[in-house]
Amino acid sequence: MESEKKSSAISDVGAWAMNVVSSVGIIMANKQLMSNNGYAFSFASTLTGFHFAVTALVGLVSNATGYSASKHVPMWELIWFSLVANLSITGMNFSLMLNSVGFYQISKLSMIPVVCVMEWILHNKHYTREVKMSVVVVVIGVGVCTVTDVKVNLKGFVCASLAVVSTSLQQISIGSLQKKYSIGSFELLSKTAPIQALFLLILGPFVDYYLSEKLITNYKMSTGALLCILLSCSLAVFCNVSQYLCIGRFSAVSFQVLGHMKTVCVLTLGWLLFDSELTFKNIMGMIIAVVGMVIYSWAVEVEKQPNAKTLPHAKNSMTEEEIRLLKEGIEMNIPKDVENGEAQG
Repeated sequence: MESEKKSSAISDVGAWAMNVVSSVGIIMANKQLMSNNGYAFSFASTLTGFHFAVTALVGLVSNATGYSASKHVPMWELIWFSLVANLSITGMNFSLMLNSVGFYQISKLSMIPVVCVMEWILHNKHYTREVKMSVVVVVIGVGVCTVTDVKVNLKGFVCASLAVVSTSLQQISIGSLQKKYSIGSFELLSKTAPIQALFLLILGPFVDYYLSEKLITNYKMSTGALLCILLSCSLAVFCNVSQYLCIGRFSAVSFQVLGHMKTVCVLTLGWLLFDSELTFKNIMGMIIAVVGMVIYSWAVEVEKQPNAKTLPHAKNSMTEEEIRLLKEGIEMNIPKDVENGEAQG
């Protein structure tokens, strides 16, 4: 039992480490690729399409070689999920263009309470006072170190609202789809990635033209830019896989809260690698955010303990497949018992 817990803890840490390292790495690679001081590749939506295309290719190879098994998920659910996920990506890009950086950061911070409310509405999930307080501390900390000027307009507010709601819904859906169809994180990603890639590669260039007034066909590709795109796509595979893995293992709220460790890492690496300014306000905000994350981790563990005492050997939830099999078993057993009773009589 102890060895299983230790193994699970190591897997959890590994999943988070993969997500943090790949996410920070992709931000740094994209900064070099998209900044004017780098390769000025200002086509974010199309680049995301490349990311999902490479992820889909990796999934295809994995299924073909038998490394991962393909389970059935209704096509309408995959298309619905992909539309929500792509709306999230597009909404974030438009929000960044139409709003100030300060309001963009506030909208990203609002995802934590929005995810909490949506999980309460959709799954009747409740949170302890300790968890709520730790979430507030994290939001304050990240807000202090990232939010500067705050300017908002109606178009920007609408785009930000759509982005926040769709991103929150997408992250909740990752966990619920995995439980509903008893499907692994990588298997689910390999099913949704081709659909997302198709939508983004078709519509992405038009979105990018609207945002930057530049056509990707006019971009002069250099060897350095191509290598940077390949690096970004490679890191995106790990980033996408680890996101699905983390949400499947934990929850959308945990992913959002602990995910802000990436913000702290990006600010620190920006200061170390790109000579970005790191003020006392930034440092204080990062410390508050990290303290909030530690409190959140403790609060989640405290929340688990009463449940573990009540149900020491029970699983957290049953999938629809397990419930169906259980019902079938009961229905099959009832006639047998009746027949046996009649025979004995």
